[in-house]
Amino acid sequence: MTEPATRVEPSAVPAPATTPAPRLAAADGPAVPVRATGDAGLPVRVQAALREQQASSEILIGWIQLAVVTAFGSLYAVSPKAFPPEVEFEPIPWALGAYLAFTLARLGLAHARRLPRWFLVLSILADMALLLGMIWSFHLQYMQPAAFYLKAPTLLYVFIFVALRTLRFEAVYVLLAGGAAAAGWALMAAYALMWDPMAAPVTRDYALYLTSNTVLIGAEFDKVFSILTVTAILAVAIVRARRLLVRAVRESLAARELSRFFAPDVADRIVDLDAGIEIGRGELRDAAVLNVDMRGFSQLATEIPPDDLIALLAEYQGVVVPVVQSSGGSIDKFMGDGVMATFGATRPSRTPAADALRAVDALAAAAAAWRARRIAAGLPAPAVGLAVAAGPVVFGAVGDESRLEYTVIGSAVNLSAKLEKHTKTEGARALTDAATYDAAVAQGYRPPHPVQRRAARRVAGLDDQLDLVVLAE
Repeated sequence: MTEPATRVEPSAVPAPATTPAPRLAAADGPAVPVRATGDAGLPVRVQAALREQQASSEILIGWIQLAVVTAFGSLYAVSPKAFPPEVEFEPIPWALGAYLAFTLARLGLAHARRLPRWFLVLSILADMALLLGMIWSFHLQYMQPAAFYLKAPTLLYVFIFVALRTLRFEAVYVLLAGGAAAAGWALMAAYALMWDPMAAPVTRDYALYLTSNTVLIGAEFDKVFSILTVTAILAVAIVRARRLLVRAVRESLAARELSRFFAPDVADRIVDLDAGIEIGRGELRDAAVLNVDMRGFSQLATEIPPDDLIALLAEYQGVVVPVVQSSGGSIDKFMGDGVMATFGATRPSRTPAADALRAVDALAAAAAAWRARRIAAGLPAPAVGLAVAAGPVVFGAVGDESRLEYTVIGSAVNLSAKLEKHTKTEGARALTDAATYDAAVAQGYRPPHPVQRRAARRVAGLDDQLDLVVLAE
């Protein structure tokens, strides 16, 4: 008999509903709709995950800004002061202090996930204003024409502030930072040429430009052009990187959902396969198959309300699933009140039979405790039957491109199901065949209490007699 272990349908996991868009408290401000400009086609949860990534990025940006202003302040503190004694106001300490306060406020808002978009724009403008303002003040410190600051290598910090905006994965902020830097430097060059009371002459001589306070227009054009070009390249890179980020977030959420619909090992297998799932390709494994079933469930289903029935199933499965998974098993499927699990099928194991029998011991104890709680509460408390069979199985995917099923094929699958039904005949809660028990002992299994062997038993559906081992009565 072929038992379908897990269905794998591309359309089986429904995409989250996208309307109406819920309101979330996100990194871009308090309680705003999660659908952001440019992301309207994305599922709500993908947008929420992207916002969480952006919120984390804003925290990182804030710490980098704090490191930058600390570096600027430290350099200013230890370097000789160039302002002449008669200067009454030194702008740099005040600018650094204001920027430090602004950065700390921004960092606090980022950690609180309360950064509105207007504050992000203000932060970019503050970065550029601090840097360009410091550069502009150089000619005051050294009492030179404004053309003096045009040669300051400090302009290179512009590229740090522009690159900093790539961490958010939104090209608009990169463009804003680069545009503000280019416009600011163009204005500073214009000031040096036209509005400075000590305006320096324009030259075409590069050597004279380097050794005097003259202005070389081509040099300033090169700086502005370089800023804009780097900004454009980074923006294009961010657009492409964002597509990859969206895809990665989608796949991450899909993998999380797969782990709810499928056994974790199967979900990991689906996500991690480089070449995709190959139809008709199977893998031979030594595995153990466990079947768990509630006694008298069909009759009970006709006697209690539907809500109580589903609650009973959920409670029962909540007892079974954690025990199986903690014992190294994989839940293959739920069949009404039945649960089928495998050990060593989805993931190779050297001790599948031993793991399965340990799971039976734990399940027998957990089921007994569960029944006792329900009886004490005056609720229906069906008995639970368990059976294990081990042996070679074939594990693989069958179907067509539109619908696939992971399937376990082998005599152990049939035998486990038949033994579970046979527990009623034997008056036992848990059974296995002697070959499976001996294999488990060879793999290190030790029963918590003496077991009972029953030789040459007739099991419905089997032609030959079978030696059985009662694991729990």
